[in-house]
Amino acid sequence: MNEIRFPEHFLWGAATAAYQIEGAARDDGRGPSIWDTFSRTPGKVYQGHTGDVACDHYHRYADDVALMAELGLRAYRFSVAWPRIQPDGTGPANPRGLDFYDRLTDALLDRGIDPIVTLYHWDLPQALGDRGGWTNRDTAEHFATYATAVYARLGDRIDVWTTLNEPWCSAYLGYANGLHAPGEQDGAAAFTAVHHLLLGHGLAARALRAAGARSVGVTVNPADVRPADPQSAADAAAVRLVDGLHNRIFLDPLLAGGYPDDVREHVARIVEPTFIRDGDEKLIAAPIDLLGINYYAPSYVAGRPDGAGNGAYPGTEGAVHFLPPAGPLTDMGWMIEPAGLTRLLERIAADYPGVPLLITENGAAFPDKPGADSPDGPAQVIDADRIAYLDGHLRAAHEAISRGVDLRGYLVWSFLDNFEWAEGYRKRFGIVHVDYLTQRRTPKASARWYQEVISRNGL
Repeated sequence: MNEIRFPEHFLWGAATAAYQIEGAARDDGRGPSIWDTFSRTPGKVYQGHTGDVACDHYHRYADDVALMAELGLRAYRFSVAWPRIQPDGTGPANPRGLDFYDRLTDALLDRGIDPIVTLYHWDLPQALGDRGGWTNRDTAEHFATYATAVYARLGDRIDVWTTLNEPWCSAYLGYANGLHAPGEQDGAAAFTAVHHLLLGHGLAARALRAAGARSVGVTVNPADVRPADPQSAADAAAVRLVDGLHNRIFLDPLLAGGYPDDVREHVARIVEPTFIRDGDEKLIAAPIDLLGINYYAPSYVAGRPDGAGNGAYPGTEGAVHFLPPAGPLTDMGWMIEPAGLTRLLERIAADYPGVPLLITENGAAFPDKPGADSPDGPAQVIDADRIAYLDGHLRAAHEAISRGVDLRGYLVWSFLDNFEWAEGYRKRFGIVHVDYLTQRRTPKASARWYQEVISRNGL
């Protein structure tokens, strides 16, 4: 393959999320989250796994940061656990919870690693969940208050602030098909949650700017939606519908001033959108400095009157058939198609110009197993499939840059193997292997490969 080089100052790093790695679920005043409740509900998470211990990063963060530095990471995207800061979702900030992120931030800066904060990665305080969660407009207001409290402690050292991670997952997987916390199955609730999540972003972004934040953004997981038959008008209509529910329902209010008309019409067939109030869209559309892009796989759809639809896309029943993934798949059963990343980045840059992009997550789960320890050192994890996946997607990202996309960096998902939500601990995304019984960290072959990519700023 041809050698390629990324632009000077391209940001290389890795990402994680609080509930997936921190553990310490009851330490230092942390309150319960909807994921604590969900994971303890029989049948919701593989073999009843929980995030109670996870990777014990809360106690092992110093060693983890040292390993990040060894691998040459220039940036680390982590999320703040809202229940650590406000155990009930409201009220005074818990100083012990803030202390942890204070220590983590200083450890990163001491190693020359840029901290990138995500304020919400799905672990809503259970007390707010009990009041309706994101179906309750008050949650958006509480989120802005929480964001202000975190900024007040860390804002003097952290430059890049992102509000939400993947509101599509929070709204649809949480409220439409119930695969994620809080586990509801109600299309009307899902669309209500979409709006309140976006409103929460707008309110938090305004609060962060008022407090002095230099760079404010949000992270989405846009889908590269493709027709089963490019010549079919029915398939094109299916693409339009799914694209509206997955992409434009978030990107248009964030970056184009409001919800698209066709999406509003679809939502109104399921719920009267009285939750959208005058002035909301203006708040949501406040300018941002950065758009985070999480990409894993494309989606292929066909328009069929007998289509089963998908519970994560309310109203697609009787209209859309979602094709099963084909070709090489990851351990999640996800299709591997790097070209989808190029297409997606180009499309976003064209449709919503002027916003710098950052790949905030990209990676793959594979069934990694370490070999045996040897006299020469610890066991090795040879994850050639992951290296091939990352190589292909980095080349796809570089292709987008060569076509004029303003892509500023790449954060691999994930730094550590971790709690993979409803899949528990059976799916491994990390470039660092974690033995959950001993908490031993072992950099995989992909970690050493990525270390070389960073050092040469290319492939």
